[in-house]
Amino acid sequence: MDSPTRTQPPARSSAAIERVQSHIQANLSQPLTLPELAELAGLSMWRFATVFRQQVGVAPHRYICRLRLERAQALIRDGVPAATAASEAGFYDQSHLSRHFKNVFGMTPGQYLTAARQLHTAC
Repeated sequence: MDSPTRTQPPARSSAAIERVQSHIQANLSQPLTLPELAELAGLSMWRFATVFRQQVGVAPHRYICRLRLERAQALIRDGVPAATAASEAGFYDQSHLSRHFKNVFGMTPGQYLTAARQLHTAC
C-alpha cells in the first residue's frame, strides 16, 4: 500500500516553525540553541531540525547565521564599527563576524564598507 505524499506540512508544525522564526528575529543578538528552539516548537531536537529545514529551506543554524549577517551588514552600512556590529548582531566577536561575512559575501566587513561608500558617493 502506497503512502500518500504530503504537499503541505501539518498546520501544527507550520505554526511552530513560524513561532520559532519570530523568536529568532526577536532574540537574534542572544545565544540561540537548537534544544531551546526545539522546545519552543514542541518537537524533539532531531525532528525540529528536519521540519525546520523542510519548511524554511535551510538548517536552523544557517538560517540564524544568515539573519545575523544581514543585521551586521545593515549596521556596518549605517556606520557602526565592525566590532560593535558583530556584538549587536549576535556574533561572538569581530573575527567570528568577519569569517562568516567573507564566506557568504566574498569580502570582509571593511571591504564591504568601502564598496558601499563608493557606491553611495557615485550616486
